[in-house]
Parts: sequence; C-alpha cells; structure tokens
Amino acid sequence: MVTFDARAPGTPPHLWDERLAALPPWPLPREGRTVVVAAHPDDETLTAGGLLAELAAAGRPADVVVVTDGSGSHPASPTLDPTSLARRRVDEVRRAVEILSPASGVTLLGHPDGGLGDARDQVAGDLRAVLAQGPPVRTLVTTWRGDAHHDHRVLAEVCEELAAEVGCTLAQAPLWLWHWATPDDPAVPWDELRALPLSDHALVLKQRAIAVHETQVQPLSDHPADAPVLHPRFLRGFDRDLEPFVVREAPRPDDEGAATLPAAYFDATYARHDDPWGFTDRPYEARKRALTLAALPDERYRRGLEVGCAIGVLTADLAERCDALTGTDVADAALEHARARLADAPHVRLVRGALGGAGDDALPGGPFDLVVLSEVGYYLSWADLTAALPDLLTRLARGGTVLACHWRHPVEDYPLPGDAVHRALARAAQDAGLTRLVEHREADLLLDVWSRDPRSVAERTGLR
Repeated sequence: MVTFDARAPGTPPHLWDERLAALPPWPLPREGRTVVVAAHPDDETLTAGGLLAELAAAGRPADVVVVTDGSGSHPASPTLDPTSLARRRVDEVRRAVEILSPASGVTLLGHPDGGLGDARDQVAGDLRAVLAQGPPVRTLVTTWRGDAHHDHRVLAEVCEELAAEVGCTLAQAPLWLWHWATPDDPAVPWDELRALPLSDHALVLKQRAIAVHETQVQPLSDHPADAPVLHPRFLRGFDRDLEPFVVREAPRPDDEGAATLPAAYFDATYARHDDPWGFTDRPYEARKRALTLAALPDERYRRGLEVGCAIGVLTADLAERCDALTGTDVADAALEHARARLADAPHVRLVRGALGGAGDDALPGGPFDLVVLSEVGYYLSWADLTAALPDLLTRLARGGTVLACHWRHPVEDYPLPGDAVHRALARAAQDAGLTRLVEHREADLLLDVWSRDPRSVAERTGLR
C-alpha cells in the first residue's frame, strides 16, 4: 500500500517531462457535454484546469462538480476550524473556475473531506442526478483510481460505474501519482495515458487559477500545522503545456457486430415453449409488472401502445389503465396466445409490429398517450435501436409518456445489455424534450419513465 506525505517535495517534476511529452495526444472533446468531477476543491484546477480553459475557448464550457467540502486539508490548524476552512475553499473553487471557464456551472455536493468511502452510495446518487440534468454527457472527467488517495479511488470507482451507465468517455486524471511514484514505477499506467495539449493561453489561466487556491499553496500562518498542502516543487509539475489522463473511450455497441435479432429467432423460441420467459409463473415477473404499473404517472390513458407484447400478460394489466390499447409483436405464436388471453377485452388490438420495423412490421402511427417498452430494446443492434427510438417518440401525443423496463444481466443471444437500451432512450428522450419522471434501478432491472408533461404525480393530482 502506497503512503506519502503530501507536504513533502515528492518526485522532482523534471523526471516526468520526457515520458509525458511522448504520450499519444488526447484531442479536446468535440461533441456533447463534458462534466469534470473533482474529489476536493482544487482538484478541478490541478488535474483539468487546462481542459476547462480549452473547452471554454472552444465555446463548449464544461460543468464542474466538487464532491467534498475540502475541510480536512489542515486537520490541526490553530487558525481555521473545519467549517471556516470549508467556506474559504468554496470561495476558492468558484474563483478558480471563474478564471478558467466563466460560463461553467459549479455544483458543490459538500460531502465530508476524507469520508467518501462511507458516503459512496449517496455520492453516486448525487452525481447520477447531476449527470441526468441537461444534455447527454459525452465525457466524464474525474480523479484516477490509482492515486493512492482514498477519496480519489472511491470517486474514480463511482465515476467508472456512472460512465458505463451513461455510455460516455471516462477520463481519469492522476494527481498524487506524480508526487509519490517515479517514471519506472510499475504503477504508472503508461499504456493508458494520453496527453491533452494546452495552448499558452490555457496554461496561463491554469496557473492563475492554481494561485487562487490560497489555502493550499500558501501558509495560513507561521504555525507548522498551517503549512501549504502543496509543495512548491510539486506545483512546478503543473506548468507543463499538457494534461495527462487515463482515457477510456465511450463504448460503442455497434462496433461489436451484433445484429438485430430476426423474427425467426422468436418463432423458434415460441416453437419450443408457450411461455419461454416465464411471464405467468415467475415471482420476478409478477413483481416487475407491479413496479411497471406503479411507475405510471397517470391513472388512465386514452390510447396506449405496448411494443413487444409477447403473450399478453403485461398487456392485460395495461388494458385496465387504457381506454384503447394496441399491442405489437413479431412472433405470430405470441400474438395468438395474447389474443386468447385478451379475448374479453374488445378495446385491445393486437397486431404484428416491431420496434424499428418496416413494411408489414412497422409500428402503428399513433399518437399515443402511453408507450411501453418492456424487455424489448435489447433485441436490436445499437445502430437500429438509436435509429428506431427517435421515430418511436414521434408517436407520442402531446403530454404523452414512455415507460421502459429491461433486464440488466447479460444474455448471450441479445445484441445489447439493458443498460445500453436505457442510455439510448435517455439520449433520444432528452433530444425530444422529454422529462424523466421515474428512474428506478436495481441489480436485476432498470425502469425509466419519460414524459412530454414534466409535472410530477403530486402536481398532476393536485397535491401541490
């Protein structure tokens, strides 16, 4: 286990220069939203200050999130108590970001400095909420998991999970690695490191922003406990015209070569079993239907569409909430079972149709007040799914709602995992101006509800 004294000079910065200068370049993110997540006030500047400045100059300012309050940097200070220190560090980070990227929003989560291990789930929830606000995130920047700092490791692990959920590029920035390691240390991830080139202007702004973090670079008093946290020699390492990141590009499911499952796959499945997914007898399925129905924001819907209705078990429950309901499937055997199940429900229409289908398999035109996608999106390739979802959302009526629910565990036959389906839906829904009303996730499933009507259930029913 690596231990180090942050106030010590550390490894001479010039020892890193040659290897860092030879790193492959990482181009400035050109698409979508970038979010920089700092463990402590000053991490955003030290690790990604140049990135913030370059994005600002390109007219694409990043969002900045600072997870802890920074109150633990001077634990024995006779000058500043933790509360006063936290206030100063909040002011410092706001001033630093104002220098680097004046249009960047700054979110301060205020978790205890040094305590992210105990607050991991809350941190994940807070960050998930931040990432869900605004346009889709394409690049997530945070600390590096191998920095030998507990908060940095925990935050990196959380961001790794969130990047996988969102489907974005993850860039982790080492900070303390340059202090305690040497270039020949096997802990240095040379094969994964990339360097973001910095302009002279960005470098000047970064140096100015570092100086603003006065509690970290200047003594608070003459008392030894008030010495600067960052040694001047260590700080010289941030004068380079590059910023190194461990970069993991966004996953591209379409690169995996998995094609959309054909109708023949489902015909063969139903030929082997009348209820191949256990809709009628598995407690898991009954619970999932209950969650689905409970998540619907309105008690009744005028016109509903269920894509991939299978043998009609969920369809029967949805029929009780809809004045008219259309269920579609590509398997004729499934539709026959569904028609038998719903023979006493004349307001239910069951027809052939598929998500992304064309010709005889095209979906009905709408408009629909409710669209349900339950366990169907992952049968499509990424390319077909991302083309089909915007088209599907055109079928939503004004104020309409779309609900999606999918199994999260990998299935060898399926082109996509459930998480990828919900990432694709989130992007399409946000692009279409929908609001997420429900976001339920557990180990086995994801359930999301998006609507053209942004009101909550309480607002819809007059409770507030």
